[in-house]
Amino acid sequence: MKKVVGIRFKPTGKVYDFDCGVFVLNVKDRVIVETERGLAYGIVVVPPVPHDKSFAGRSGRLLKKVFRLANEKDFHQREKNLEIEKDAYVFCLKCIKELKLRMNLFSVESTFDASKLTFFFTSDGRVDFRQLVKMLVKQLSVRIEMRQVGIRNQAKMCGGVGRCGREICCSTFIEKFEPVSIRMAKEQSLSLNPTKISGLCGRLMCCLKFENETYRILKQKFPKIGKTVKTKNGKGRVIRHNVIQNYLTIRLDGGTDVETKLDEII
Repeated sequence: MKKVVGIRFKPTGKVYDFDCGVFVLNVKDRVIVETERGLAYGIVVVPPVPHDKSFAGRSGRLLKKVFRLANEKDFHQREKNLEIEKDAYVFCLKCIKELKLRMNLFSVESTFDASKLTFFFTSDGRVDFRQLVKMLVKQLSVRIEMRQVGIRNQAKMCGGVGRCGREICCSTFIEKFEPVSIRMAKEQSLSLNPTKISGLCGRLMCCLKFENETYRILKQKFPKIGKTVKTKNGKGRVIRHNVIQNYLTIRLDGGTDVETKLDEII
């Protein structure tokens, strides 16, 4: 039976399925794989597992194969590509300034064989970069692709430290962005001040989404906001939850607010 292995091309990128063929692979192995754009360098993140006869990946397509294990020459090629990307980035910035284009270049990526460079940028509107592409092709002598992305993608690719003091989630473990709403902040009893619930990208923080389910489950055992309950201090109305510490705030009939543990409600 054939086996499928999960391979990632970027530290926090999507995991793609490949036919590992005759190779015995382990997590963290470096491999060269066949892709629609040619050979690519990737890292094994999901160990090989048996697959059915159809052998189609998550997308429903037949899987491409692992070409070979990466060798010393491949590691040198990867280092060379990083230098090419760095030089291309500096030159492109110079051209953008010269052409006075309203675009924010933030990353350059090379294919493994260095035959194509992709320039990632953000902009408030559409940008006419035809002259820029001509200058890049003339200088670099490779195929050029200009790709405009959103600011959330920029944050994911560039990384950074969030207000929690940790590296931002999108650049560490989130593979794809999920819709985030202000209602999630309300459900988690957070301040609705935009500066306190927004990430480095200026959009609502991703953690509001993946933490929301935990809050929803924990809140099921709490009395709803506005419900009248009895405590050792008397009757009162629930006005706020603190599900993480298992507390709730109750406004007594006399108008005093008190914090009470959930298990202390009579």
